[in-house]
Amino acid sequence: YNKLMDRISFDGPVVLVVMDGVGLAPGGPGNAISNAHMPFLSKTISSNYLRAQLEASGESVGLLKGVMGNSEVGHNTIGSGQIIKSGIAAIEDAFTSGSIWQSEAWQGVINQISTHPGATLHFAGIFSDGAVHSDINQLEKMIAKAYDEGVRKIRVHCMFDGRDVPPQSEPKYIERFELFAEKFPDADIKIASGGGRMTTTCDRYENDWGVVERGFNMMVHGIAQNTFHSATEAIAELRAKTPGIQDQYLPDFVIVDNSNNPIGKVGSGDAFIYFDFRADRAVEIATALSENDFSKFNRGNNFIASEVYFAGLTEYQSDKHIPKNQLIKPNYITHPLNEFLNSREITELAVSETVKFGHITYYFNGNSYDESSFEKSIEIPSYTEPFNTRPWMKAAEITDAVLANMDKYKFVKVNFPGGDMVGHFAEMDSCIIAMEAIDLALSEIAKKVDELGGCLIITADHGNVEELLDEHGEPKTAHSLNPVPFIIYDNTKNREHYAFSGVEHPGLANIAATIAMLLGQNDYPEIWQKSLIVIK
Repeated sequence: YNKLMDRISFDGPVVLVVMDGVGLAPGGPGNAISNAHMPFLSKTISSNYLRAQLEASGESVGLLKGVMGNSEVGHNTIGSGQIIKSGIAAIEDAFTSGSIWQSEAWQGVINQISTHPGATLHFAGIFSDGAVHSDINQLEKMIAKAYDEGVRKIRVHCMFDGRDVPPQSEPKYIERFELFAEKFPDADIKIASGGGRMTTTCDRYENDWGVVERGFNMMVHGIAQNTFHSATEAIAELRAKTPGIQDQYLPDFVIVDNSNNPIGKVGSGDAFIYFDFRADRAVEIATALSENDFSKFNRGNNFIASEVYFAGLTEYQSDKHIPKNQLIKPNYITHPLNEFLNSREITELAVSETVKFGHITYYFNGNSYDESSFEKSIEIPSYTEPFNTRPWMKAAEITDAVLANMDKYKFVKVNFPGGDMVGHFAEMDSCIIAMEAIDLALSEIAKKVDELGGCLIITADHGNVEELLDEHGEPKTAHSLNPVPFIIYDNTKNREHYAFSGVEHPGLANIAATIAMLLGQNDYPEIWQKSLIVIK
């Protein structure tokens, strides 16, 4: 150990707060942060604390250049201290090289169809080119390749986006897909069912299995709230009924033929590819469709998981290896921060509410739910109502849990989801409330940090709530490319003994090493990006 490190020794904990979806942008009519009353952050930012702007999108978090950051890669990057080629970047490599077609899972899909006459190849996933969870370009490539390999009957189950793309943009993707399907005149390629990603199929962190059951029943049993004769008709009629509805909240529907029979039920002998490459909104439906032992809801007597060949575009849960069949193997993350702190017997607490609990635990810890004896976590159940109607979310309850437990741990990591979860509605009033609730929470945590003689790191995983209007002045529900804040709130004597290190192009990957140094550990793994601080 460098003896100078003795100068950084906090009596209290090092607390990391991730304000999910809170980026930095000039003030204006689309910036909920500049329009909110946030006395704590305003004062903190203008005070003499060490602060920086961190890159949180594109290549700085292992994505393609110009691709907006997201919560999964953001927390992976913060928690691993590394820039890991992930998400769409890693997947695109497999398509470019053609290695996806050589995979055991792809061969298994083709073999299933070829050995079961009349079988259908099903695809499902988030139906847009948002490139956060999925990309319709990749869906089209897989359909074209399947056609080349002799598959002629294909059904697509669409989870409409409106969140990583404009809120009412879905007809564009339906039209695009139907034009694409016309390129294969001797094939039977159709959209079979659909629903918004927040109502159908795409639950995460087991917040609401009813969402998954709705999607399962739609795809497997052909049962939904609505039936239509085409996806275009579905969107038109659902919009006519509720004109302002965002694509992410469209109710579930099934496409039927002229005899009102569903055209795309998943059946015995079929193959099924879930084409999301991001895990959090895919793992529950993947479990429901692929696991023989399943008890979260009644799948019905007609469904036997082992009779359908299910493959995920990649792995969605690395501890249990869900699903078993993966078209593209994931990158495994080594030497995450929690593993390093565990080796030093540094106690650690993770706190968030359900919708972001997996981010501050599983993703932060290098895609693992394993906890050591030095780690604990507290999950606050999230509301199941739409978050624009509960924009404060569980900020108060998260804060109470942190305050009650902060003195028992040396490192505490917290996620406040409001900037992201409320930001996706692009409604200024609810977003202002979300940010004001977070500001109040931060002020309470800061008081306790001061009382215990610790320090508070305030940052974010990506932008969103600071950019609620696009360049045309229309509501923008997607994440942004903006940098995120990084502030070390520290009123102890330690503040005199460190300064900004001058790292070029600082990003989220520099945070882990910074945390290690604040905890007195300057010999962090060489694989990590450098710390944002140096000792004076």
